[in-house]
Amino acid sequence: MGDQFSNIAEEIIHYQKKHDMPDTQLAFNLHISVERLHSIKSMESDPTNEELTIIQKFVR
Repeated sequence: MGDQFSNIAEEIIHYQKKHDMPDTQLAFNLHISVERLHSIKSMESDPTNEELTIIQKFVR
């Protein structure tokens, strides 16, 4: 899942830059904690399948 995970982190960052959206707002929209979002973006932990699906639907 390494490549896919790297891609999702990049997609999140790209989406935030494009829409000028801070972590707090994105986390709120995704219904996850800011800490969890940071963990996924920094690649400290992998998103669950459910989180991955939610994030992909939102940022694409």
